[in-house]
Amino acid sequence: MPPDPFVACCEKSTSPGHGLTRLGVLKSIKGPPGPVWEYGRTAWTSCSAAMGKIIFYEGSNFQGRSYECSADCADTYRYFNCCNSIRVMGGHWVAYEKPYYMGYQYVLGRGEYPNFHHWMGFNSCIRSCQMFPPYRGAYRMRIYNRPEMYGHMMEFTDDCPNVYDRFGYHGIYSCNCMEGYWTFYEHPNYRGRQYFLRPGEYRTCSEWGCMNPMIGSFRRMRSSLM
Repeated sequence: MPPDPFVACCEKSTSPGHGLTRLGVLKSIKGPPGPVWEYGRTAWTSCSAAMGKIIFYEGSNFQGRSYECSADCADTYRYFNCCNSIRVMGGHWVAYEKPYYMGYQYVLGRGEYPNFHHWMGFNSCIRSCQMFPPYRGAYRMRIYNRPEMYGHMMEFTDDCPNVYDRFGYHGIYSCNCMEGYWTFYEHPNYRGRQYFLRPGEYRTCSEWGCMNPMIGSFRRMRSSLM
């Protein structure tokens, strides 16, 4: 079989016993010759698992010009004008409305999205994207009803379709993502604006890209690299 139409380079880890690699770059499947995607964020993982792929289409229902990506891209403007459908062939991705990972966030698992409503998009504008490595470990997060991780606290290890029903408060002002990747949603039942959280401390809601602490639901970001 001919190779997939993208280029990826792998570099071995120097840590003893790791046998790990990190992801390189790719080129467009349609468009100007030569590489069009810049070097992606370093993500240590196995080389076979690193081959996440996402394809952006300018038209709905996978029509029009398309670009295939297997690494982070901070600014897609040179490569397509708009995005009206997406295929995620592998990996877990976050697409952003603005360059440099700003604006509306859209968390995308493996599957087909024939128009921007299917990824709960507010428009057809995708200007940057990030891929995150597969995660098979535990999930644990603490949420607080005050900034700086003060006030009422509750710890979660599973999805929460309605924050108020379980937490007793509408607002999440700070949180500590102790294990795993998570997604906050503006409304209950995983609807509305999305906010992606990687492991770490978030002392104010602005640190996950939101000026309003009202969060209606959240769930674990489950890896899907096949």
